[in-house]
Amino acid sequence: MKTIEEMNISGKTVILRSDLNVPLKDGQVDDDSKIVKSIKTIKYIIEHNARVVILSHLGRVKEEADKVTNSLYIVAEYLQNKMQTEVHFIKKTKDANLKSEIDSYPLGSIIMLENTRFEDVPNKLESSNNQELAKYWASLGDVFCLDGFGSAHRAHASTAGIGSYIPYCLGLLVKEELSNLSYLATGPNRPFTILMGGAKVDDKLKLIESLLPKCDYFLATGGIANSFLKALGFPVGSSLATGDMEVILNLRKLMLNYRDKILLPLDATVGSTYDENYVKYRPTSQIGTNEIIYDIGIKTINKYKIAIDRSKTIFVNGTCGKYEDPKYANGTNQCFTNLSLSSADIYVGGGDSVAAAKKLGFESKFKYLSSGGGATLEYLADGKLQALEYLKENGYVENVNA
Repeated sequence: MKTIEEMNISGKTVILRSDLNVPLKDGQVDDDSKIVKSIKTIKYIIEHNARVVILSHLGRVKEEADKVTNSLYIVAEYLQNKMQTEVHFIKKTKDANLKSEIDSYPLGSIIMLENTRFEDVPNKLESSNNQELAKYWASLGDVFCLDGFGSAHRAHASTAGIGSYIPYCLGLLVKEELSNLSYLATGPNRPFTILMGGAKVDDKLKLIESLLPKCDYFLATGGIANSFLKALGFPVGSSLATGDMEVILNLRKLMLNYRDKILLPLDATVGSTYDENYVKYRPTSQIGTNEIIYDIGIKTINKYKIAIDRSKTIFVNGTCGKYEDPKYANGTNQCFTNLSLSSADIYVGGGDSVAAAKKLGFESKFKYLSSGGGATLEYLADGKLQALEYLKENGYVENVNA
C-alpha cells in the first residue's frame, strides 16, 4: 500500500483521517500524545502545496446529548496553538455547501470537520461504514490518507470507506507504527512478556485468547486482574470486575491452559466505597466487601519483576492501578521503573499506559510508544487491521472507478 510520500498531492485536497480521540478534563486536552504524533503528516501535506481536511472522532457519541461534550472544536484550537498555524474548524460533518467552503481556502490550509461519530446519531452511519456517507466525504477531496492508527482496527466510513472512491494512501504515523510494531507481530525476541491492565476484561477477552499463545508471560493488572481473581474464587469486594458468568468460565479455561504464563497479583492497595481517605494493604485473598482494589502491592511488584528481568521483549498495555491518584501510583511507578532498568525492548501501547509513561517521567526510557490501544493489540494478535484489510479488498482502482 502506498504511503503519502509516494503520492502526487500538489495542488490537491487531501482527506486525512487522523486519530485525535484525546482524553479531555474540564473541557481541556488532558494528554496531547495523539495530537503531537499526527502533526508530522499534517505538516507534510501543507508543505507540499495541498490543503488538508482532517477527519477524526472524539469520545463516545451514542445520543444527541453526547454531541455537546464531544465537539472537536477543543482539539482544533489545541492543534492550532501547537502548530502556530491557523486551523479552520467547520462545525459540520456534511452540508450541501461544504465542498465549496473547503475549496475556498487556499492551498496549504488546514481544515478540520466536526466529530465523525456525530454521524452515528441516530443511524450509526459512520461506524457501519455507510457507503453514501463514505462517498460524500470522498467527494470533498482528491486523495484519502489514513493516518489514524488508533482507529485503523475498525472499518468505518471515515477510516476505510472513503478509500473506495478516491486514490488512497497511508500517512507517516501509520507507516511508523507498522514499521515498529511488525516486529512484535511477526516474532519478537523471547522471552516475550505482555503486561495488560484496563477496566473491562469482557472487551479484551478475544484479544487475550489470541495473545496468550504468542507470549511467554502475561502479567495481569487492573480490572483484568480482578476478573481473573474473581474467576478463581478470590474476593474482590467492590472492585471493577466482570459479572458475566460466560466470561468467568472462559477465564478459568485460560488459567488452566496457560497456568505457567498467566501471573496474577498476590497483594493490593485498596480504597473504600465509604471513605475516600481509606487506604489499606491487603493480600488478594483478604479483600473486604466494601473495599476496592486500586493498585498492586509490593509482593506483586517483586513477582512481576522476575518475569520482567527474564524477558527480552515486553509490551505494556495499561497501568498497574489508579496511577493518577498519588495514593495508588506506587505499583505503576515501581513496575515502570523495573521496566526501564531491564535490558528488554519495551513497547507501550494504549492511552492510559502512554499517559502514565509521560506523567511519571518514563517517556524517553522505552523503545516505542504507540498511539494505538485496541488497534495495537489487534495488530499484535493477528498482524491485521480492519481498515487496511478493507482498503486492500475494496480500495479505489482508477480504471474501475474513473
